[in-house]
Amino acid sequence: MAMSLMGGAAHAASTIDNAALSNDADGTNWAANGRTFSETHFSPLKQITTQNVGQLGLVWALDFDDVWNMATMPVEVDGVVYVAAGYSVIHAVDVRSGQLLWKYDPKVGEKKMRMAWGIRGLTYWNGKIYAGVQDGRLFALDAKTGTLVWETQTTEPDDNRYITGAPRVWRGSDGRARVIIGHGGADFGHVRAYVTTYDAETGQPIWRWWMVPGNPADGFENKAMEMAAKTWTGEWWKYGGGGTAWNAMTYDPKYNRVYIGTGNGSPWNAKLRSPGGGDNLFLCSVVALDADTGEYVWHYQTTPGESWDFNSTMDITLATIKIDDAQGCASAAGAGCAGAAGAPRDVILHAPKNGFFYVIDRATGKLISAEKLGKVTWAKYVDLKTGRPVENPGVRYEDGEALTFPGSAGLHNWPPMSYSPDTGLVYIPAHEMAGYYNDKGRDPKTWTMTPDDVMGLRGFFDDVPKNAGSASLLAWNPVTQKKAWEEPVPGANNGGVLATAGGLVFQGQSDGKFVAHDAQTGKIVWRFDMGVGSMGAPISYEVDGRQYITVPAGWAGGQMLLGSLSAQHGWVGRDHPRRLLTFAIGGDARLPPTPPPSQVTPIDGPSFQLDPALAEKGKLVYNRCVICHGVSAVAGGYAPDLRASQIPLSTAAFTAVVRDGALMSRGMPKFAELSDEEIIELQHYIRDRARYRPTTWEKIKTAWHFIGLMIKMKLKAWGW
Repeated sequence: MAMSLMGGAAHAASTIDNAALSNDADGTNWAANGRTFSETHFSPLKQITTQNVGQLGLVWALDFDDVWNMATMPVEVDGVVYVAAGYSVIHAVDVRSGQLLWKYDPKVGEKKMRMAWGIRGLTYWNGKIYAGVQDGRLFALDAKTGTLVWETQTTEPDDNRYITGAPRVWRGSDGRARVIIGHGGADFGHVRAYVTTYDAETGQPIWRWWMVPGNPADGFENKAMEMAAKTWTGEWWKYGGGGTAWNAMTYDPKYNRVYIGTGNGSPWNAKLRSPGGGDNLFLCSVVALDADTGEYVWHYQTTPGESWDFNSTMDITLATIKIDDAQGCASAAGAGCAGAAGAPRDVILHAPKNGFFYVIDRATGKLISAEKLGKVTWAKYVDLKTGRPVENPGVRYEDGEALTFPGSAGLHNWPPMSYSPDTGLVYIPAHEMAGYYNDKGRDPKTWTMTPDDVMGLRGFFDDVPKNAGSASLLAWNPVTQKKAWEEPVPGANNGGVLATAGGLVFQGQSDGKFVAHDAQTGKIVWRFDMGVGSMGAPISYEVDGRQYITVPAGWAGGQMLLGSLSAQHGWVGRDHPRRLLTFAIGGDARLPPTPPPSQVTPIDGPSFQLDPALAEKGKLVYNRCVICHGVSAVAGGYAPDLRASQIPLSTAAFTAVVRDGALMSRGMPKFAELSDEEIIELQHYIRDRARYRPTTWEKIKTAWHFIGLMIKMKLKAWGW
C-alpha cells in the first residue's frame, strides 16, 4: 500500500523513453539501473571534479527505520530520488529537501521473508516506477503518488523462485513498451529458470524465454532449448537445472536485442546434475535475444559445465571501443571488425564471478579477449580460438574436495562496476576469497535433492575468519586487458561503483566510508564517514543546475552470512542505521546520531546443560538460519547474533519466536515446520557455538588442511 507523506513542488516532467535512455551525453537524470541502456554506471556531469571535490559535503541524510537492507541502487528523475529498500519498499524522496514524499510497501509474502537478499534496484519509465518483490510479483507505481498501477505474479505460488533484481524497460520496434524481469532461487531447490517480458502499460505477458531445457519427453519450447538439451546428460530436469537470471539484463537499441546474464546450475555439483558431462547450456552465459520476440540470436558461455556457482549475472555493459590488437579482430573471425586493427567495435564488457574479464562482440557474440582480473586457479586461461577456459586438474573436486580461487562469492559479484569513456577504464569492486567444495558421499546413482542438500555438496559449518578474504577497487583497461591501478579497500566486500566526467570514482566501503578516487591514478581525494557500511551503488544527477551524488548505506546483503569475515567492521544487528545520503558542492548538513561500531559478546548461559549429540543434530537444522544469522551462528551484521541473545536460553521464548512468529513484525520469519525436537536441537547448537573457543591446534589443523589442498592442486596442474 502507498503512503503519501507530503506534497512536492510541481516541475516539468521529463520524458523517459528509448530516446532518453539512449542518450549517454545527458546526465540530468538517472532513470534506469545503469543510468542508460549502455549500463555504464557513468555520469557525464563534471561540476564535481578532482579540483573541487574537497568542497563536497552532505546535503541531507534520511534514515529508514522500518527496513533492514539498503544493498540497492536508487534512480532519480526530475528532482525525486526513488529507492527500493528491504522487501521492495519503494521510497520517493525530494532531492531539494531530503523529505519523504511517499512510500509503497508491497507486503512480501511470509515464506519469502526468509530470503535475506533484499531488492537490488528498480527503474523508471513513462511516469511509472517498476520493481519486483521477493515473492515473485512485478508491479508498476505512479511515480507522482506511489499508487499501484498494475501488478502481476511472475512465478508459481510457493515455488523456490524469488526476485531481487531490477527490471528493465524499453519500447520495441512495434511501438509496445516492454518490461523484463528474471528471478533467483537456484540455490534453494528445484528451479528451471526463465525471463519474462510484460506490457509496460498493462502488465500483460508478451514472451517468456527459458534458460535451460526441460524434460525432453515434454517437447521443447523452441529450437534453442532443443539445441541446449544436447549439452545435458542424465535426468537434469528432476532438479530444475538452474540458470537463474537474477541481476544482469541489458537492452541494446542498435541491434534491438536484450542480453541476459545467466546463473549457476541447480544443483551446483555438475556430476549430480549432468553425470555424463556436457556444457549445460545456457548456464553461466551471456545470451542475446530478439527484443521484440524473445527469439534466440547468439550466446557466449563463460563457464561450460559449471560446478562452482560461477554466475554470469554480473554487469553487462555496452561500449564501442577500438581494439588495437589485430589478433583480437581475428579471434572474432573478422565479424564486425571492419577488417582493420584499431577499428571501433561494438562490444559487451563483462566481469562475471569466475575471475576473468571478457570483451565480447555484440554483433556476433564471438569472444574478442578474456584475461584474469586477479587470483584465478580453477582455469589456466581462456583459449581465444575456442572461447573455452582451459581448466586446471582437480578443480571439479574429482577426489571429493577442492579449494579454488575465486570461490562462490566470485572475484566480482553483483555490486556494479563502472565504465568511463573518458579514461577508457572499467572500475570493478573486486574481492579475493577461496572456495571450498566437497561432495563426499554423493553418488549420482543414488543422490536426490532434498531441502538439506540442494547444492549436492557437503555443508560448510565453520566460522569464516576475518582474514579469509580481501577486497579492492580495480581499474582495468578492456583494450589491453591489463590492470591500470588497484587500491585495497577494507574487509572482503565493497559497494558498487560510480565514475564521473569530473575524473572521479565513487564507492561506499564496508568500513562505513564513502570515498572518491582519482579516476586516473586511484588516489583517494575525498572521504566521508556514513556511520555504517555499504554495499549499495551511488548515482549522480543534476537538479536546478546543481550536481548531486546519492548513495544508500546499511550493512546487509548476501555477503552478511560469512561469520567473522562479515562481522569484523562492528555493524551489529539492528543497532546501526539504514540510510540514504545525498551530497553536493557546498553541502553542510550533519548526520543524525549514529552508534559507533561494536563487537558481540556471546552469552555463556552456565545453567544450560549442553548435549553435544543434540548440538550436532542442530547444526543441520541451523542451515535454515545461516543466510540471516551467519555461518557457525556468528552474525555478519544483519540479523541479531544468536550467541548473544537471551531468547535461545528459554525453550518457550525460542519456540514463540522461531516457530510461532512472535517477532515477524521485526522481520523474523516463522518456521512452522520445525518440530519440538528440532527447536531443542537448535538451542543446543547455538549454546555450543556461544561457548566455542578454537584451540591453537585446531587452527593449525584447519590451516594445513587448506594449504595441503592448494599444494595438491598445484601438483596436478604441473602434471605430477
